[in-house]
Amino acid sequence: MIRVLLADDQVLVRAGFRALLDAQPDITVVAEAADGDEAVELTRRHRPDLVLMDIRMPVLDGLAATRRITGEPELDGVRVVMLTTFELDEYVFEAIRSGASGFLVKDTEPDELLRAVRAVVAGDALLSPGATRRLIAEFAARSKPPADAVRLTELTEREREVMALVGIGLSNEEIARRLVVSPLTAKTHVSRAMVKLGARDRAQLVVLAYESGLVRPGWLG
Repeated sequence: MIRVLLADDQVLVRAGFRALLDAQPDITVVAEAADGDEAVELTRRHRPDLVLMDIRMPVLDGLAATRRITGEPELDGVRVVMLTTFELDEYVFEAIRSGASGFLVKDTEPDELLRAVRAVVAGDALLSPGATRRLIAEFAARSKPPADAVRLTELTEREREVMALVGIGLSNEEIARRLVVSPLTAKTHVSRAMVKLGARDRAQLVVLAYESGLVRPGWLG
């Protein structure tokens, strides 16, 4: 059972998400928070698999709340997905770099939301890969110069190749087809790259791909 915590200051938004999620046989909403501070406290209490976190909330905004959650070792198994009104929101990039696993716009189709929840909990895919890729590329290019490429020397040539493909938003299955290997082999390379670079999940691996200069904005592999 996938356990979800909803964090949004709008009661109707939370009610809509709860109705959709609780109707699924494999998903349950364990708690609701009306601000970021409450979201952090309830996450500590309930240890959900996933927090759907609105960016703009009173008391403590979603960005700060995400940093607190992803910064606590005991909450390492909790994934955070940001909710935003606009697809290209400058705060989303900072949230992903801080540990969030992706983002969704609030008017996402119900089926897409459900697929996203299941995917991010499984760790198999970055949410909304095309849009997330555009956002990360734009803000990674603006935020700071590429990090010293020496940080990638721990990776094998194949791991760097796989990391680059993750960076442009490809799934394990797509990477497998591109490299003519099995999906399991592709997943193994992704996992090894994450471990070597200390990436929390695929979202952070994408950020590192851009920040290290391995992938450049507009590069399609």
